[in-house]
Amino acid sequence: MNIFVGSLSFQSSEQDLHKLFSEYGTVKSVKIISDNYTGRSRGFGFVEMENTAEATKAIEQLNNMRFMEQFIVVNEAKPRSSSGGSSMNKRDSYSKDKGFSRDKRRY
Repeated sequence: MNIFVGSLSFQSSEQDLHKLFSEYGTVKSVKIISDNYTGRSRGFGFVEMENTAEATKAIEQLNNMRFMEQFIVVNEAKPRSSSGGSSMNKRDSYSKDKGFSRDKRRY
């Protein structure tokens, strides 16, 4: 089962999450998502556990628990939306010279 972990401290490491979740069962993988440009943590990540019952127990026990000075959010990860996760809509555009801009036309 894939588990979403949010509101992580920026000092949290993948090893910290692995240690935390391994108390509840076998951890298959851990990934903290980082910003593409700065390399800094975005404050959330994913933990994959082999056993669904162990994953469910971890979710129940760890959700809203204080971890590294933050109350973390832990729940079952949902699949990405079909939009690909982009927050830009069709009227937004990007230019290397001017950055992001919004089409001002009214429809």
